[in-house]
Amino acid sequence: MSDLERVEAALEEKVRPALRAHGGDIAIDRLEGKTLYVKMLGQCAGCPSADLTNETVVEAELTAALPEVVEKVAVVQTVSDELWEQAKKLLREHHL
Repeated sequence: MSDLERVEAALEEKVRPALRAHGGDIAIDRLEGKTLYVKMLGQCAGCPSADLTNETVVEAELTAALPEVVEKVAVVQTVSDELWEQAKKLLREHHL
């Protein structure tokens, strides 16, 4: 099993249940060295508590489960498709 497959399995078992309970999810963006870059999805995307969730849930679980693979987890900031479409609609309506 590759390192990314091991991380994915740990996310599925230890992290996603907590995120899904709040309408969120997580996706792996990339693994560089021992830093895992992730995207928070659903209700977690853009949530003011996302950084705290990353530290207390995501990073804590992954570094405990896979210390030889993950030492740090960084959140890649993204904008949801829904928010992007709302922004484009507003810009079109105001001819900006």
